[in-house]
Amino acid sequence: MFVYVLRSSIANAEYVGMSANPDQRLIEHNNGEVRSTARLRPWIIYQEEHENRLVARVREKYLKSAAGRRFRKCLRTISSAG
Repeated sequence: MFVYVLRSSIANAEYVGMSANPDQRLIEHNNGEVRSTARLRPWIIYQEEHENRLVARVREKYLKSAAGRRFRKCLRTISSAG
């Protein structure tokens, strides 16, 4: 199971989700098949693989928390510097 963070290419917005197949899920997001991201058409910036759905769900919740938002901010800084 994977946890991923999408960053919109047209807006200052992010989306955190999880999927067993992140490549297919990214295609669905970019094709407008996911209501919550259809208008933003995000790009993937980060993904992690976890041993099972429960562990992935805990990590997804963390990434949506205040501490997780700080972590995502660090990711943006690193990705823009590289």
